[in-house]
Amino acid sequence: MSTTCFPEVIDHSAIAESLVVKAARLAEALEDEVRAFVAANGENLGDIEMQIEQQSRELLRAAAEKAAQKKADVTPPLCPVCQKPLSRVTQGHQRSFECKFGTLSIGRSRGYCKRCRKWRFPADTVLGLEESAGYSPRVQEMVALLASKMPVSEASAVLEYLTGVKLPRATLDREARRQGQRAQRVRSQEDERACQTHRKPVQSELVLEPYQMIIQLDAWNIRERDQWGQTQSLRRSGQEPDRWHWVYTGTCFRLDQRGKTAGGRPVISERGFVATREGLEGLREQMYAEALRRGLGQAAGALVIGDGAMWIWRLADDRFKDARQRLDFYHAVQHLATVGRALFGEDQAKLKAWLKPLMRQLKNESAIKVVDQLEDVLAQLPKEASAQAVEKELNYFREHQHRMDYRAGQRRGEPIGSGAIESTCRQAQCRFKRPGQYWTPQGDEALLCLETFWRNGRWHLLFPHNRQFDRSKN
Repeated sequence: MSTTCFPEVIDHSAIAESLVVKAARLAEALEDEVRAFVAANGENLGDIEMQIEQQSRELLRAAAEKAAQKKADVTPPLCPVCQKPLSRVTQGHQRSFECKFGTLSIGRSRGYCKRCRKWRFPADTVLGLEESAGYSPRVQEMVALLASKMPVSEASAVLEYLTGVKLPRATLDREARRQGQRAQRVRSQEDERACQTHRKPVQSELVLEPYQMIIQLDAWNIRERDQWGQTQSLRRSGQEPDRWHWVYTGTCFRLDQRGKTAGGRPVISERGFVATREGLEGLREQMYAEALRRGLGQAAGALVIGDGAMWIWRLADDRFKDARQRLDFYHAVQHLATVGRALFGEDQAKLKAWLKPLMRQLKNESAIKVVDQLEDVLAQLPKEASAQAVEKELNYFREHQHRMDYRAGQRRGEPIGSGAIESTCRQAQCRFKRPGQYWTPQGDEALLCLETFWRNGRWHLLFPHNRQFDRSKN
């Protein structure tokens, strides 16, 4: 037989019989466990759950090993990259790896690809092991998810406690980073595909009811381990180490996906998330692609909401040039309060009495009237520090006046604040700003990417075996 022919399928009937015997023995053992549980005092359902899990683990491991071996046996000797037949194919190359149920050991074929000039193990690709550090796809998934949700040291302990899989902290960290870097590659491909699809001259999707796309942008700081060990030398030379760096974040959703719970709490049924350390360029491309996936191309219009930072409006002008822009109402109120403190100092009673009618006017009437009143206030102040503070805030309101259409926004049922993105940033900070944590640009971007895949409901693109899981309920 030629070395490039389909490998001979090994008969595993003995293994099948072994599984049947093991299953029968397991059934008897479980019956004994049930009787012991019924007779025992002080045990609840959790005790029998743990006993059943421990007793079943070996049978599940054997079944998984059998399935993996059979899959390896029927895998054709083709290069997984170029799909060309392999030469010099040999059988029986053993490999051991960890799965959820324990250690599996399989034999697979190996061949040489003349086109790629590399030795290949086709079965490794089919089984999802080609880039693994010795762990099954299910273990890879658990590592990626746990590391994106909690510190690595905790993730290692939780993984062992819940599944019995033992991964040292350093190994788990490397595997999580590898999965995050793979997620970054998949993200780039998906973003490019979304943009290319939008450019194609295809017939527009029929939209039964016009909807508005809401886009909110913000940023928060993350502490990184740059210039590590150079703190004292930098300070002696008059430089202060800059440990904190911006993570640019965005969220988008359709206006008709915004509502309230039965208790009156605002809720958004479905929305997209972006978080990146790749700077404004990274945010611009990722946010645009995410908005397209969420229906920007079929939207009747779009609204960008931000806290007044100039980079937000520049990004909006670049990527969402036809979108309306709105300054977050509560940030506008903070600037009004700054004027009030310049006028009344620490007198809270006078500050509130002056601020409340202006807030009501700004929200329910017109920003023009508020600007007029601030101009009157400034005209009556002597030329001193308080006047300079009022003038600064007045210029702020003049600059953003066209972004303060709060009355019209409320009539259309649109948000006038950026609460959605504020909460998104806060949730990310709960993971990345714990005491004592330092990051690197490569490490934090990898985990941020994993987290956004999870929150955007595209986890199955990284781990197709879990495509049936509905992450929208999380």
